[in-house]
Amino acid sequence: MNQLLARAALRGLNSGRSFTRCASPSTAVALAAVVERPFDGSVVMWRGQDLRSIGVARNRTVSTVASDRTTVALATDKDQKERAVAGKDGNGSTVAEKKKDDGEAVVSSYWGISRPKITKKDGTEWPWNCFMPWDTYQSNLSIDLGKHHVPKTFLDKVAYRTVKVLRIPTDIFFQRRYGCRAMMLETVAAVPGMVGGMLLHLRSLRKFQQSGGWIKALLEEAENERMHLMTMVELVQPKWYERLLVLTVQGVFFNAFFVLYLLSPKLAHRIVGYLEEEAIHSYTEYLKDIDDGKIENVPAPAIAIDYWRLPKDGTLKDVITVIRADEAHHRDVNHFASVLPKIQPLHKDTHVEISVGSSQQKQLCPPDIHHHGKELRDAPAPLGYH
Repeated sequence: MNQLLARAALRGLNSGRSFTRCASPSTAVALAAVVERPFDGSVVMWRGQDLRSIGVARNRTVSTVASDRTTVALATDKDQKERAVAGKDGNGSTVAEKKKDDGEAVVSSYWGISRPKITKKDGTEWPWNCFMPWDTYQSNLSIDLGKHHVPKTFLDKVAYRTVKVLRIPTDIFFQRRYGCRAMMLETVAAVPGMVGGMLLHLRSLRKFQQSGGWIKALLEEAENERMHLMTMVELVQPKWYERLLVLTVQGVFFNAFFVLYLLSPKLAHRIVGYLEEEAIHSYTEYLKDIDDGKIENVPAPAIAIDYWRLPKDGTLKDVITVIRADEAHHRDVNHFASVLPKIQPLHKDTHVEISVGSSQQKQLCPPDIHHHGKELRDAPAPLGYH
């Protein structure tokens, strides 16, 4: 094909006219690509003529071919730019880079995966990639912070004592440095939801069963705890030994909780419920130090303002308040999820004793789902409980 195009071009030169003027645009483009490449021997020797025979062509013809080839190249480049602006190449695939009107480059993906332009209500561009506007919420501050599950069964007592023992080294190490304590707490608190969601996911695949939404609920909890950590890192810059402690504690706790959840999901969720109760207590003490002036009430980080939809003049106190409310939600969810599947159903009038408020008053409440002989997947998961 290349030889035929070259021969046609030589005929046009010998006849004193431009071939590109009578050729179609697609042929002209192909011809330009051929002419730009060096001729091989079969093209040079055509009907016994060498390249010197081409030199007798008029200068006007040569200049015409060159100008036409330049015009074709410019038109082709313009078409490519137009396709780039449209976001597609000749094969219909998304191009790797497209241009704005002002000349700024916008990086896209060859595979068609690109982030749409997202703006806030005030028209400014959304600054975060770790969460989107539809992931934000206003925390429910009316939740009861004083609820406490009174340990009655053997497993409940084991969970309660375990959490109390774990608090001893934390109090010794951090004392009243609640910023660093909160940072360490969130690195641990984000683990159970991820482990539980992962194991429920694998169980759903093995048994071909629905999870009742609990996979997503637990992963939402893990993500929410991770956002707590991202906020606390903005407020407290961890030192090197604190980072080393995080690595150690997370590695030990992840593996221990993984094994525990395999052996007894009921005990695992109960431990998390009591951990959240301790978190509520720690954040309450944090707020007391802020109110007493022991900790400066600095402006809230931008990530916290956008994630919890706080006012633009939000402060550290506002951030700790909404985080404490989140921990109260996690407490309720994990105490509810502390189920023992397939036990004998109790009488419908059976109630569970819990402690409410600082006065430790007793209150009777309806039993959780496990008292009715059902599994966790039979209970509606608290999706979007924030």
